[in-house]
Amino acid sequence: MTRQIVSTDKAPSAIGAYSQAVRAGDTVYLSGAIPLVPETMELVSTDVRTQIVQVFDNLEAVCTAAGGSFEQVVKLNVYLTDLSDFPLVNEVMAERFSEPYPARAAVEVSALPRGVSVEVEGVMYLG
Repeated sequence: MTRQIVSTDKAPSAIGAYSQAVRAGDTVYLSGAIPLVPETMELVSTDVRTQIVQVFDNLEAVCTAAGGSFEQVVKLNVYLTDLSDFPLVNEVMAERFSEPYPARAAVEVSALPRGVSVEVEGVMYLG
């Protein structure tokens, strides 16, 4: 099986030694997305809901670049610096995803890159 790197300028470029996503066969592994504006690489806002929306915008751009969509996302891991923001994640996901929803985990962490409030990574199956 070959690995194919997925990259798009519609999502923030990597800020470390990783790819935006890697496709292995029919599975695409989406790297953690944080709420940076792709064109400026700056934080979209300090408002948590706005950050969550930007994260899903960024993830959707990578899904599209990989030839898929949110309909094919099978697993998400959500990292929040304050788990009380989790209802906002549910609101945004209900706006962006359709049932059946992907499997998901949510974890509170002490800090995230660039001081953001949320990061989301996932797996998409294109088969």
